[in-house]
Amino acid sequence: MRRIQLGVAATASLLLAGVAGHPAAAGTGGGTSSVTVVVSELVSTKAAVKLYFYNVHATFLQHGGYAFMRVVKPGGQSRIQLPVDLPNGEWAVAITQDTNNNDKLDKNFLGIPTEPYAFSNNIRPTLRPPDFNQCKFMVNGSGKVVSIVLKK
Repeated sequence: MRRIQLGVAATASLLLAGVAGHPAAAGTGGGTSSVTVVVSELVSTKAAVKLYFYNVHATFLQHGGYAFMRVVKPGGQSRIQLPVDLPNGEWAVAITQDTNNNDKLDKNFLGIPTEPYAFSNNIRPTLRPPDFNQCKFMVNGSGKVVSIVLKK
């Protein structure tokens, strides 16, 4: 049990590090494609949802390692859709929902998140943070939909 808690705490710490950073320049060349990210089962229909987009394996979940970030207000809905144009290539998304609107991912005394978070491919980390390869999806043509279920 302690190992699982430490793994989740490490995941939260890395996710928080990415949240605190500033966006890096995105772009891999080779054109762009339209992608729609759908996040369902939001815990709050009012609290902001933050989506962090990564396209570099080495900087996934690192402080300031994301290519860009978007904030979406659910507007009373339990699901959001975010259309984005992404450079073709491999991408991964990390998501948080700031249920108390304090602009950070809150954690308990063990470092376990007390606010919802999720990753593309619906990866649910247990003993360690997910890596880019677990969360990545390929962008190589318009019309792609990435569906993520937010879980507290």
